[in-house]
Amino acid sequence: MKKILAIIVLVFIAISAQAGVVGKPVQYTHEGTVLEGYLAYDDSVNNKRPGILVVHEWWGLNDYVRSRVDKLAQLGYVAFALDMYGKGIWTTKPAEAKELSGHLRGTPLLRQRAQAGLDILKNNNQVDPQRIAAIGYCFGGTTVLELAYSGADIAGVVTFHGGLTAAKPEDLSRIKAKFLVCHGADDGFIPAAAIQAFQEGLNKAGSDWQMIYFSGAVHAFTNPDADKVGVKGIAYNQQADERSWNYMRQFFEEIF
Repeated sequence: MKKILAIIVLVFIAISAQAGVVGKPVQYTHEGTVLEGYLAYDDSVNNKRPGILVVHEWWGLNDYVRSRVDKLAQLGYVAFALDMYGKGIWTTKPAEAKELSGHLRGTPLLRQRAQAGLDILKNNNQVDPQRIAAIGYCFGGTTVLELAYSGADIAGVVTFHGGLTAAKPEDLSRIKAKFLVCHGADDGFIPAAAIQAFQEGLNKAGSDWQMIYFSGAVHAFTNPDADKVGVKGIAYNQQADERSWNYMRQFFEEIF
């Protein structure tokens, strides 16, 4: 009997070793630009499941973003971090990050490149195309808002310390997504006027939205490396990070 139990345990360990989260780069192109995203999923799950599009901070697609994608895969989602800049393009220098993101902010290319990443996720045979959401951090938060404003067929978007752009008048009738905004109460990078315009735009659209403020949190509060940047008003806040992640999980349970 002991021998049989030992064999069962060994078989279970072998199966467990083969299962689990798989992460891999995915190369694709948009308008002649070679991009490389990051896909993660639990290969022990066989049925179609919700997909989560993840958009990076203005630094680009780095290890921090990949770690968030892995965490989503551990929750049972197929997660894909798109690439807004180009294969291998990312930085740790604020001036360079500002320049990289500046080429996209306020231009049609921002929405187009976000849609290109969404198409990659939607066409994955493990994803249920009727159950897709998008999340973004800082610059990525702006990007997922603009994706929703474009009328993309997604169930919801979540922004973490994101730039809060307002929907344009021509956007109001085509917004389909629900919105969750996780915002640092002490974030000095987002003016009160921008927050007001953002909220007024969604109200005019009749959108379902919620905005949660975290006391003591400033910009980039989810990134453990934020303090290393040396920029005033950017810092990690573990409590806000954990709470906002839990709010996101509840939001997903609702929309899916």
